[in-house]
Amino acid sequence: MQDLKTVVVKVGTSTLTYDSGYLNLKNMELLVRTLSDLSGEGYRMILVTSGAIAVGTETLGLPERPHALRMKQAAAAVGQCRMMHIYDKLFSEYNRTMAQILLTGDDVENPVRAEHLRQTFSSLLEMGVIPVVNENDSVSSAEIETGEKKVLGDNDTLSAIVAKLVGADLLVLFSDIDGLYDRDPRKHADARLLHRIERIDDEVLAMAGASGTWRGTGGMVTKLSAAGIANSAGCDMVIANGAHMEKLYGIIAGEDIGTRFIAEGSR
Repeated sequence: MQDLKTVVVKVGTSTLTYDSGYLNLKNMELLVRTLSDLSGEGYRMILVTSGAIAVGTETLGLPERPHALRMKQAAAAVGQCRMMHIYDKLFSEYNRTMAQILLTGDDVENPVRAEHLRQTFSSLLEMGVIPVVNENDSVSSAEIETGEKKVLGDNDTLSAIVAKLVGADLLVLFSDIDGLYDRDPRKHADARLLHRIERIDDEVLAMAGASGTWRGTGGMVTKLSAAGIANSAGCDMVIANGAHMEKLYGIIAGEDIGTRFIAEGSR
């Protein structure tokens, strides 16, 4: 892993917020400190963050996550502002500059816009800035409203597309699970955590379960889809538990933490 340079880290809603919808400041601080330290070490770090709707729901005092699309988008707009304020404050404390990038499907689907986006990422990374990325939920309904055509659709997919766009060497998905098990660990005490997946075949796909908590949208199926996108672009992907984000150091070093999906050409 000594040639690893560019790392995309995606953190899920269940890691960044409590069940109440309030931000988990302990986890956010640990995440920012780890990313800042690795940036100082010379790695080009990109963060893909979830949580805007959950945080907006809490900030607006709503009794539950909205069901109407317009209310979900309103909550996302409020929550995104709150989250970026906290991120900027935390990164500043570690002497790091962050930049906010909000994406829609058109941004990555249109070749001209995608190239402009690639150049923006490149410029930011060259200057040591840490881009903080999310889907622009206030104008895009790909994730929060079911549709026939979804380019992004969830932040697992978004992070994989970003990793492909910037030519990342490693994509790390932090969630509320330890990785991919050979069977559902909630139902089977003898479930075995798989540390290395060489190929995503039918057997691996059969191990995927349903979506996780109400605060997020992605389950193992979306993570395996993200792994396929990243691996085909020459990027390894790791699924790990966000409760231990300090293990990002070990993941980058190539240790058996979580589940690593090996990129095509590296098998």
